[in-house]
Amino acid sequence: MAAGAVGPCGFLAVLLLGGLAAGVAGTSPEVKGDMNDASVNRILTCNMTEPSSAIEGHKWMLGDKIVKQDTESSTFTSYTIEGKVEEHSGIYECIYKTDPVVRGQVFVTVPPQVMAYKKSEHGNEGDTGVLTCKNPSYPPVTTWKWYKKGQEPIGNVSGRYIIKSSGNKTELRILKLNIEEDTGDYHCNATNPQGSGGAMVNLRVRSRLAALWPFLGIVAEVLVLVTIIFIYEKRRKPDEVLDDDDGGSAPLKSNATNHKDKNVRQRNAN
Repeated sequence: MAAGAVGPCGFLAVLLLGGLAAGVAGTSPEVKGDMNDASVNRILTCNMTEPSSAIEGHKWMLGDKIVKQDTESSTFTSYTIEGKVEEHSGIYECIYKTDPVVRGQVFVTVPPQVMAYKKSEHGNEGDTGVLTCKNPSYPPVTTWKWYKKGQEPIGNVSGRYIIKSSGNKTELRILKLNIEEDTGDYHCNATNPQGSGGAMVNLRVRSRLAALWPFLGIVAEVLVLVTIIFIYEKRRKPDEVLDDDDGGSAPLKSNATNHKDKNVRQRNAN
């Protein structure tokens, strides 16, 4: 693919060419990067001309992560992106293990792959609602916009909306949430040189009293339990009183019998 050409799926491989050896600017070998047009498994390649020293291997990196390395001595090296290229965009470096080290770059760029931090958010009436979207792909977003379904882009005309955007993240804050005005679907839209993309967040606003329902439910359960215990205890007390009366008369009868037996024994003795 030629530099600057757009692929069939809207992806762009910006090819770097010119890897300079550290400390030898202007006199180092050249490295040419490229990416094929395959619909599946994109292949990134680097080719170095006139190496200044023996090649002891290659290394491919994406950011700080090593994605491939070998010990081959070829001036040609490649790396295959497996899966969707949208999930693997970024700046890839092909590094030649020479003395000094020689580097080349291949830029794999795609339209924004926007994701909502949470697909559904909720807040209480009168509080502040926070909706967040992010874009993990490359290149970074140049413009963020927020919309409410069926309406114009959100601005801070009413003073209740605050939008904070920085690179690949945007945040919409809605002050003093209102059930009737703020409940609904919100869209975050991102644009970069390769195109645009967006995501949706659903916001639910609850009445302040809604937070009290769980507490009121617990209180109601406690009251019912206390009432049941009170009724049970009240019905049980008369039976206990009767039992206590019966238990108290038995010993009196027994004492009278014992006293009578004692008198009989005394008469017999006389």
